[in-house]
Amino acid sequence: MRSRPGGADTVGMLARLILGGVLLVSGSLKLADLTGAIQSVVAYEIFDYEAARLVATMLPVVEVAVGVLLLVGLLTRASAVVAGLLMLAFIAGIISAWSRGLTIDCGCFSSGGPVDPGETTYLLDILRDLGLMMLAGWLVLRPRTPWSVDALLLKGR
Repeated sequence: MRSRPGGADTVGMLARLILGGVLLVSGSLKLADLTGAIQSVVAYEIFDYEAARLVATMLPVVEVAVGVLLLVGLLTRASAVVAGLLMLAFIAGIISAWSRGLTIDCGCFSSGGPVDPGETTYLLDILRDLGLMMLAGWLVLRPRTPWSVDALLLKGR
């Protein structure tokens, strides 16, 4: 048994902390402003108002829960799968808005909604979420990371 983490272990730990931190912050900001979160989901024009309200209310709860699980390193593989699916859904939503000519803020870290055409950041948002999805993929393949609850529970296995 190693006493210090190796390179791949360090990458995994950083992936877990970055992905978990982003989800925790994003979800917490939405929980603090549910009206803004609803406005953001409505702006995508994918769901009717009631469905958008449900998505906007449940999404931050899932983001915070998955973020906390990743930060403490509990159920890392399952949490990474959910995080990866969230990133895929976010990317699909941004591509949908972009392809339909909507000019909205993605609402990832703000209340979202309509913006001036020059203020959209679709490509940057997609690239960010692709990077986060890659971190999730790493954790799906290599869920054991140092300084995690999983590592404590699986010690010696």
